[in-house]
Amino acid sequence: MLEARNITINYRQRVAVEGVSLKLSPREVVAVIGPNGAGKSTLLHALNGTLSPVSGEILLAGRPLSSYVRRALGRRVAVVAQEADVRFPVTVLEFVLGGRYAWANITSWGWETEHDLQIVGEILRETELQEFSTRLMNELSGGERQRAVLARALATEAGILLLDEPTANLDLGHQAAILSLVRERCDTRAAGAIVVMHDINLTAEFADYVLLLKNGRRVAFGSPNEVLTAELLREVFAVQVLVDAHPMTGVPRITPVHEARR
Repeated sequence: MLEARNITINYRQRVAVEGVSLKLSPREVVAVIGPNGAGKSTLLHALNGTLSPVSGEILLAGRPLSSYVRRALGRRVAVVAQEADVRFPVTVLEFVLGGRYAWANITSWGWETEHDLQIVGEILRETELQEFSTRLMNELSGGERQRAVLARALATEAGILLLDEPTANLDLGHQAAILSLVRERCDTRAAGAIVVMHDINLTAEFADYVLLLKNGRRVAFGSPNEVLTAELLREVFAVQVLVDAHPMTGVPRITPVHEARR
C-alpha cells in the first residue's frame, strides 16, 4: 500500500530523518511518536510527496511516489495537518467540499455534483460539524477547525490517511471520537492511516503498530506491547514511567513517575 525503504530526508540544511523504513497495509493504523524535533512531521511530508528523500525510496501501490501526478496522488493520499491554512473566508461546507476536488471534472462550470454534496453531508454528520456548515472557518475554535480539516481529508475518500496530531486542541471526548472515526474508516473501508501522536495512551488504544523516533532515527517499530515499554520510553523521552495493562482493554497503560517533593 505505502512503504518507505531506508529513507533519509534533509530539512533546512540538516538531516531530519535518517534511514527510516515503514510499511502501511490496508486496515492498519500506524502511530508515529517521539519527542519534539524527532522528525515525525518531516516524515509525513515525505510520505505525502511534499519533501523528497535524498536517499531511499517511497512506494505507493508498488510504484515510486514521485511517479504520481499531484491530482492522482490526491485521490489516494489525504493529509490532516496540524493547522489549517485558510487564506480566504470560506464556510466549513466549502472547505470540506474542497476535498472532492481531485475527483472533479474541472472542465465544467460548478464542478461539484450531487454525489459530492451527499458525501460531504455524511462526513459533516460523522465529524459533528453539520451545525457549523455555514460558519466561516476563521470563526471556529482550534478544535472545531481541526475537525473540519479531518472532514476535508475524509471527503477525498483516499485509501491512505496521513494525520499530523489530529487530536491537537480537542477535548477528551472529541479526541476519542476523531480517532474512533479514523479507526472505523480503516476497519470498514480497507483504508490505512499513519498518525503522528502526542498522547502515548491514545496511541496504545488505537494503533496497530507504533514507530518510535528519536533524533530522526527509528528506535523501534512493532505492536504497542513491543514498543511502549518502560525501557524504550525512558530512553527516548528521558522520563521514568510505569507501564501496566489497562484493566478494560489490556493495552499498555503509561503513567509518568515523578519523584516525591521533599
